Amino acid sequence: MKQYRKWTLAALFACLFFLCGCDSTSMKDVAISSPEVLSFSPESGSIGSEVIVTGEYLDDVVSATIGGGKVTILQKVSNQRLSLKVTDQARSGKIVLTNSIGEGVSEAEFTLEYPAPVVSQTGVPSEVEMGNNLLLSGSHMNVVSAVLFTAAEGGTAGNEAEIVSQNENEIVVKVPYVESDRAVVTFKYFNGTENVETSSSSAPQLTVKRYEPKVTTTVFESANVGDVVVLEGTYLNKIDKVLVGDIECKIMSKTESELQFVVPTSDSFKNGDNIVPLKISYFDGRETPVLKEEFIVRVAFVYYWENKTIYAQARVEGQFSAFFSPETGVVYANGDWKTELDMFAGPAVGSDPKNNANNPSHVLGITKEDYNKVNPYFFISASGTNESLSLQSPANSDGQLKNFCTSMSSSSSITGKAAWWGTPALSFMYLDPENPAYAELINKVKAGNIKNIDESTFALNVDKKTCNGFQLSVSVAPVAADGWAKGKFEKEVEKENVDLDAVLLVFYYNEKGYCNKYSDKNPAANVKRIGILYIKKADFKLKEGSTTEFSASSITFDMYWQKQDYDYSKVQVQ
Repeated sequence: MKQYRKWTLAALFACLFFLCGCDSTSMKDVAISSPEVLSFSPESGSIGSEVIVTGEYLDDVVSATIGGGKVTILQKVSNQRLSLKVTDQARSGKIVLTNSIGEGVSEAEFTLEYPAPVVSQTGVPSEVEMGNNLLLSGSHMNVVSAVLFTAAEGGTAGNEAEIVSQNENEIVVKVPYVESDRAVVTFKYFNGTENVETSSSSAPQLTVKRYEPKVTTTVFESANVGDVVVLEGTYLNKIDKVLVGDIECKIMSKTESELQFVVPTSDSFKNGDNIVPLKISYFDGRETPVLKEEFIVRVAFVYYWENKTIYAQARVEGQFSAFFSPETGVVYANGDWKTELDMFAGPAVGSDPKNNANNPSHVLGITKEDYNKVNPYFFISASGTNESLSLQSPANSDGQLKNFCTSMSSSSSITGKAAWWGTPALSFMYLDPENPAYAELINKVKAGNIKNIDESTFALNVDKKTCNGFQLSVSVAPVAADGWAKGKFEKEVEKENVDLDAVLLVFYYNEKGYCNKYSDKNPAANVKRIGILYIKKADFKLKEGSTTEFSASSITFDMYWQKQDYDYSKVQVQ
């Protein structure tokens, strides 16, 4: 029922004056009456039709129904006119408009019709590309609730297209996935009782250009984890995924004729050969053909890190990355030493370390459990004489780490300039190429042919102090001048991009460190893991203002690293 308010002229002007003077209130914010429906046009229509309603107090209408079913308010043209869109919820009956005060009901009833959509055959193109928009013309297209594309041959279930726009005479849809090149187009609509679909026998047909990827590559060699594999063919840019088994590969690049992907790592892969299907996926995962049923993914028995570069301790802009961990393959920034790399030695800086080099359990009082939480790492540093360069173990000397800074300022030392031991204990053994005993191993390293590092390939004999028959002569700090850069390093001479090809065995010790008994060092005892360091190039740079200090140098290297802790019980007696 309408509610009336009596307004005197004076009261009305007073109210208008008040409203105009208030910034936060407008005339349209306050409904003064329930809506009044005077007429509507047309008097009948179908789902999707637009109905124009005239009346009073229509500005504040918040909802509308026809025959009890909710319809859409398209536009509030004015206080006397608005437009509605008939939805599939509507039924024949009165139009009801509602605002915050009440309802307005039409005297006449709107008649809802349920015509079937009809497509003009002349309005259907002969072909269309999958994924593109398609315009279909006809009559009663506004009643369509879904457009289905079904394969003309063998198709049983249609795929629904996205409706982009529609009116009474036209509908625009995005062509969905279709199983074959020929498709039948049908429509769903409400017939007054239920949702039905137009007959496929009289439905329009058209050619759908699928641009299906075709891989012409037929030979697939075994691939290592991390390798880049190249596929050739046509429409390869339509491929969404490449799968090794059920593991998605990273696609590096793709064009119409070529696609490159990286063989992924996975915890489900075992060391050695893994036989899995190689698949591609396209059309939003609807098609996943197998390229090769038995694709071999090789997982190395060792970690392999390539082309890593670390810098010495000179304060040089952009060169504050000194530490490398063969366990993670990461080059760590100097600023991460305390928080991410050596979480026991770093936070302990400032206390008084015991003077027991290469024995972390004595130096820092670290337990086996805590020691194993720290990833092994090493670095290079200018020697105490400032005339050479050395590979350094964190537990070798308490005078090295304090020289590394996080910025150009000398006050940014990672240890606060305090002498301090690092946690992991490592040692290095240079394989002199002039010694024929090392030739086979050196050649394997240079050829990239190290397949495994374990108890059989690198057998340790603690009694004889040997590794795979090599008499161990290791150093925690072999200097460049008479070690791994023999003949190529010169004191007080700056050289850049020096080719070295230096091969070193690296031994990482357990919490007992580089000793068997506390005072009896044995390089074959307490070894936790073994690695091979292949230094390929070096920059031997003098620190600015100095003719002797090589602390601005760097090395670039590859490294092989044992994946599991050494098990002496597996060593065959030599």
